[in-house]
Amino acid sequence: MKRYLSIVLTVVCLFGMSLLGCGDNSNSNGNNNGDTSSDEGLKIVIVSSPSGVDDASFNQDNYNGILAFIENHPDATVNDVRERDSNNAIAAVEAVVADYDVIVTPGFQFAGIYDIAIANPDKYFILIDSFPTDADMNEMTADNIYAMQFAEEESGFFAGITAAMQTESGKVASVHGIAYPSNVNYQFGFESGVNYANKHLGTDATVVSLPSYAGTDVTDANVGGNYIGDFSDEAMGKVVGEALLAQGVDIIFVAAGASGNGVFTAVKENGNAYVIGCDVDQFDEGVNGDSNIVLTSALKVMAPNVTLQLENIANGTFQGGNYTLRADTDSTGYVYASGRHQLTDETLSALDDAYVMIKNGDIVPASNFNGSTPDDFKGL
Repeated sequence: MKRYLSIVLTVVCLFGMSLLGCGDNSNSNGNNNGDTSSDEGLKIVIVSSPSGVDDASFNQDNYNGILAFIENHPDATVNDVRERDSNNAIAAVEAVVADYDVIVTPGFQFAGIYDIAIANPDKYFILIDSFPTDADMNEMTADNIYAMQFAEEESGFFAGITAAMQTESGKVASVHGIAYPSNVNYQFGFESGVNYANKHLGTDATVVSLPSYAGTDVTDANVGGNYIGDFSDEAMGKVVGEALLAQGVDIIFVAAGASGNGVFTAVKENGNAYVIGCDVDQFDEGVNGDSNIVLTSALKVMAPNVTLQLENIANGTFQGGNYTLRADTDSTGYVYASGRHQLTDETLSALDDAYVMIKNGDIVPASNFNGSTPDDFKGL
């Protein structure tokens, strides 16, 4: 968590902001949700996936980055538009682009905003989890698009080490929404972490993947794993969670958006298993009576990076481009702040060592397209 806080503190020091907590679902703080009447402040819209900006995970963290900016710029406004069909994501952006100064698009499904951005050079776009592509699916750059991807495989690697070191049954798993690159990165990173722990840390854990829930990535390759097929289907999330628990899995890494809430429910009802949260600190979501099912959370530090780009727009220093953010910019990590995890000292020590090696490039976990596999990657 120190790594997560370091980038937050940097942004605070640079711009004097007071960041909001990830659990705040409010549309208050002077933003007048949907009101774009201000002539002075930035008019911002976030177009989210079906799980919306209150999913306690991916979308909400990006939304909180906007709220943090607005707290320091009360003349700015934000509206959140939930596109309930991911296949209509680009059409949803096209429908609102004329009404806003900044369009924030969290998710791989928004890669196609390139043509819209080129047609609207006076608008700013912040794209999370993808790089823009043209109509022929070629990766592109644009002066008015800041596109950020994250090395999710790094955070997944930490989750894998955690699961391998703290499982009692010897069976662990990861659950995901759709096999977009970001989710496959998490999966491959998790599997890499388990394999690393088995080889170097004295563990003997098996990753359980159910063939009926195997994922197909954007190249139509079968990547295995456990995929719900949606980011907002809690009922199916619970079904997948229960199926894994029935196989004896006692630790599940959950990277599935709002669908992951169903996995949380399955684990809470089971009473003899744990989860590892994803994207943000999900410890509060793990409360289960007098106990908590969350061991830690694998972090993707989005909110401060969104805030930073809004500040750059406001002060005229915005630079478009495609960027992959890693541990060396404190943009990946895991929660280990006191009271926000249930990790043993041995696990904490192993994670700390792994973080240094990843930051230095001594370990490079497998990801969807880096040419490595969870069984054969640098550092294994």
